[in-house]
Formats: sequence, structure tokens, C-alpha cells
Amino acid sequence: KANPIATIASFAMCLRYSFSQGDLADKIEAAIAAVLDQGLRTGDIAQDGCKTVGTREMGDAIIGSLNRGS
Repeated sequence: KANPIATIASFAMCLRYSFSQGDLADKIEAAIAAVLDQGLRTGDIAQDGCKTVGTREMGDAIIGSLNRGS
């Protein structure tokens, strides 16, 4: 039931600041934003009108968004 967004965002920061891969970091951050815009939330950030999902589903949604280029 953990929220994987911080871990994924931390990887984006690593790419941006440690490896000068800002373009890849931008894609990861855009994928996170796209999933949140779709209304998916883990329990710790759940809001009315949003779909609450587990850790795996959130991670899969972000990866799917990244693969689609969102």
C-alpha cells in the first residue's frame, strides 16, 4: 500500500542532477503528472472523485504512461 511516486520521482531527479539527463527526467515527470491527471491515487493521497489504487497498479500506470509517451 505504499506510494511509489516519490521513488520514481527520485529516480527522475537522479537522472536530471547526477547524469545530466534532463530530457529523460522530463518524460518520467510527465508520466507521473499524466497518471495523476487521470485521477489515479494511492491511499495516502486519495481524494474524492479519484480512483484509489495500490502500489503495483500505480507503478504500472506510470510505466504505461511513460511507454505511451505521455
